[in-house]
Amino acid sequence: MMAIGERIHFFRSLRGMTQKYLGMAVGFPERTADVRMAQYESGTRTPKADLTSALAHVLDVSPQALNVPDIDSYIGLAHTLFTLEDTYGLTVKEVDGKVCLQVDPAKGRTAEELHKILTAWREQAAKLETGEITQEDYDKWRYRYPELDTTQRWVKLPSQKLSDMLSKDLKKFTKGR
Repeated sequence: MMAIGERIHFFRSLRGMTQKYLGMAVGFPERTADVRMAQYESGTRTPKADLTSALAHVLDVSPQALNVPDIDSYIGLAHTLFTLEDTYGLTVKEVDGKVCLQVDPAKGRTAEELHKILTAWREQAAKLETGEITQEDYDKWRYRYPELDTTQRWVKLPSQKLSDMLSKDLKKFTKGR
């Protein structure tokens, strides 16, 4: 994983916050807030899930935006891309003399989900290119994804209890025919 500390530092700097301010905002005492944040940003300490959530809230990002794969080196980035190929069907192609990454949604459920994410991302990028949204709106969409995704592609799955009940009722219905 890319050091979460690098992401904390990136977003803290983006928001114009000091380490002391961020540390106090997540509940550290004033006298140690900057030292504690320096420890997290340097990787000396790793925040647990509850602190990661608190940091994300103060930084106005998704907790997942703080936990990203190892992309802090070219080799780490390459292996992240290879993993995306293995797991999500991401492929490297050449289109009009340019190297491009593509995903074929026909390659299965995981490829289909990645395709939906990339399609939603492309829609936002296109809006930015045409001036329909600002860079600030675009960044907010990216850093809080999927919370601000308006493509309505995310559905809540029914509970197992509801699923079992519906299956049972469907079986009764089909037996009665």
